[in-house]
Amino acid sequence: MSPRHVLLAVLVAAIWGFNFVVLKVGLDEFPPILFSALRFLAAAVPAIFFVGRPSVAWRWIIAVGLVLGVAKFSFLFVGLKVGMPAGLGSLVLQSQVIFTTAFAAVVLHERPRPVQVTGIALAIGGIGLIAWDYGISSPLLGFALVVIAAACWGVSNVLMRYARPTDTLRFMVWVSAVAVLPLFGLSALTEDMSALGRLDWSGAASVGYVAWISTLLGFGIWGFLLRQYESSVVAPYSLLVPVFGIFSAWAFLGEDLSAVQLAAGGLVLAGLAIPQLLGRRAARTEVLPEPLVPAGR
Repeated sequence: MSPRHVLLAVLVAAIWGFNFVVLKVGLDEFPPILFSALRFLAAAVPAIFFVGRPSVAWRWIIAVGLVLGVAKFSFLFVGLKVGMPAGLGSLVLQSQVIFTTAFAAVVLHERPRPVQVTGIALAIGGIGLIAWDYGISSPLLGFALVVIAAACWGVSNVLMRYARPTDTLRFMVWVSAVAVLPLFGLSALTEDMSALGRLDWSGAASVGYVAWISTLLGFGIWGFLLRQYESSVVAPYSLLVPVFGIFSAWAFLGEDLSAVQLAAGGLVLAGLAIPQLLGRRAARTEVLPEPLVPAGR
């Protein structure tokens, strides 16, 4: 990756890492699925009336909206609500790297190079060390739900690779719109929606951050990078998310940060740096799988 694109990937990781602190604030104000519905409503409206429809087949917009918007974030938000700590949640979610690389290898026939495998293995070792130091202190249900959310993220990464939206911001606005009604429906069936009548500044700010900064800006940049490089090149940068997430949780939520976690964060950084330090330049993909229907329909 070019230095500019590396910086963009790190910026997204920082945005998504701090996002876990914001999520904890929002989940104190709203039930989890309702909070997710509000974040996607804010991301979609009023932007959808100004950006126009993306030149991507409807099937990809709907598929990403359901897998990323509805499934991934429902599992993640409920997992955090039932007790998964913010720092540990940001860590466990990065198992999406394994899912993304595996799904891309099977579906897209992308084969990670040996140096990438080495870097990912080292970074995953750092994540494993952080997980060991944390210990399994949160409920098993919360842990399992976040792992399922990571698998959904891996599927959505591959779907976005197929879709190849030329304007990722426009694409994410429409993906957000797809998620709104299913999420509000799920919330109406399973949650108490009376929190809508008690909206305060902290609740509004948390919705604004996860809608405009985390969703539109973060996924807009992420989708752009996935268009430029293979999934196995981009996905490892999400391993920085738990580094930022753990530091943010320590700084703003008072979650403990040990010397072991600091050392493990260094392993994650080393794993990401290996392909760059060895001088391998990620090749842009020239041949991509054909969409199942013509783009734009």
